[in-house]
Amino acid sequence: MPRMDLQSGTIALVLMCIVLAVIAVRSGLRTLRSARKMTFYHLRRQREAGGWRRMGVGVLLLLLAAALPIYGLPIAYEYFPPSPTPSLTPTITLVPSITLSPTITLSPTITDTPLVSDTPTASETPHVPAAILARFSSSVTPNPNVAFSAIAFTTAGSAYPVETPETAFQNPVGHLYGVFSYDGMLPGVQWTNLWLRAGTLVFADSKPWDGGTGGSGFVDWNPPPSQWEPGVYEVQVFVGEQYVASGRFLVQGEAPTAIPTTTPAFTRTPRATPSATPAPQRSPVPSATSTP
Repeated sequence: MPRMDLQSGTIALVLMCIVLAVIAVRSGLRTLRSARKMTFYHLRRQREAGGWRRMGVGVLLLLLAAALPIYGLPIAYEYFPPSPTPSLTPTITLVPSITLSPTITLSPTITDTPLVSDTPTASETPHVPAAILARFSSSVTPNPNVAFSAIAFTTAGSAYPVETPETAFQNPVGHLYGVFSYDGMLPGVQWTNLWLRAGTLVFADSKPWDGGTGGSGFVDWNPPPSQWEPGVYEVQVFVGEQYVASGRFLVQGEAPTAIPTTTPAFTRTPRATPSATPAPQRSPVPSATSTP
């Protein structure tokens, strides 16, 4: 037979008190009703007193039922503290894994790889391409504690902070700005911003820093409308070779088609008009004169 804990025992006592209280109240009411039918005053008073006593006992039992869970259970826990119940530890069931069957492996082909590429290769950490590193002109060592905020994009100008930064732009985009705040910059240090579309470099700008040590700055790009091809763009900012900030935005809609400039297929060359040259006139030949 399982043992009853304190909480279960308290609940059982509360239920018993309620049942006894209901029985006592009903018995008291019956006694009071039967007392009204008695003729003798003294007996009627005794019967009424007995009925009120039974109703009082019922009220006390109801009060006891209400007080047991509030006051009785904490007092019982002080004298009989509950013992910790060990929790069941789930056992780990090994699930058989699916063994992949070997597939046919194609032999690698030789691919010509250029020594210098303007497009950064895929890596965990963004980096400056070697072709742009070769164009660095600053010799100032970057501050390792330099800090940049996230880049906010807008076409409304370079003011900081950006009131309504956007992450998606509809063609034609026009002049786009990436605004940020910074701290710990050194005058003259080389800084670079790369604009990539789907991982491919489409624009780069690298030059010595001409701003202050802290404040706000921006990067911008204003290409011809036909170069804003749809896709996901990412802007990466470097101080020296240290990657410090980036931001992404989406360009939607087809880029406007560039209007070709028409050139004449041929050029008329004016022909030389011969000038009228007077024909030479013949001079009269002198006649022979006889000598006498």
